[in-house]
Amino acid sequence: MSLHDEGTLDFQAPPLGCDAHFHVFGPADRYPHGTGLRYAPPLAPLDEYLALARKLGFERFVFVQPSAYGRDNACMLDAMRVVGAKCRGIVDVDEDVPDAELERLHQLGVRGVRINVSPVKPPESGFAAKLLPRIERLNARCAEIGWHLDFLTPGWLTSELMGTLKQLKVDFTLAHMGMFLAREGVAQPGFQQLLELLKHGERRCRVKLTGVYRMAVAPGFADAAPMTRALIEAAPDRVIWGSDYPHLSFADKVGSVELFNLLGKWAPDDATRRKILVENPQRLFGF
Repeated sequence: MSLHDEGTLDFQAPPLGCDAHFHVFGPADRYPHGTGLRYAPPLAPLDEYLALARKLGFERFVFVQPSAYGRDNACMLDAMRVVGAKCRGIVDVDEDVPDAELERLHQLGVRGVRINVSPVKPPESGFAAKLLPRIERLNARCAEIGWHLDFLTPGWLTSELMGTLKQLKVDFTLAHMGMFLAREGVAQPGFQQLLELLKHGERRCRVKLTGVYRMAVAPGFADAAPMTRALIEAAPDRVIWGSDYPHLSFADKVGSVELFNLLGKWAPDDATRRKILVENPQRLFGF
């Protein structure tokens, strides 16, 4: 399915709309990726992404470091240099990265660090505790420079980290709605904890309406709709949207226009969509 032939848009992003989560992949000979990956990294260059973004109406962009490149952020940073002031980035770095490197990244537009665990990782006793030193160190360092933390974690791990999330001193995002599986519904304990965190926490939590195909399986991802609507209702000022382009191992099953149109069903009024696509990312990423 070509980028320009993915169906008809139900609406367009409002002026200054932001795609708050997507990836780019360059030629393998220039940007080598890791081995033993759960997906084969595609060639997904910046110009192809920007063609899609123009179609959807986006004017602001948040690059996210894909797991395939590990902590080598070169491909993403090169693309950010091309886009300039209209973009921000979320990197993957060692928690003890030198201050000078963080400053360099900040000047390029980076505003966050990933805590990245495979969303298909099965439950593992004690794993959350192993993550704590990295989370605590990055929490402190991001607090010093005004960055946020971006969590990609399977739902069971998101649940186990709830106590830690409540204690963070920085803003943080949960990719793919915290990866709570749609088949277990709004009533599942972890998702209920997330709604409580959004309603009553320190207002540091943001949830990304991204990667719905990773946690929903019904036709049109209808099984996720009650969850997305519950999130929007709980905290319309702390929900953001991203395409998760190029959809990686799901690219043959889903299109970006289809995903964008879903937002129109989840948030049918213009004012709420403006919050999700413009106002909320503008505050979080400092556009």
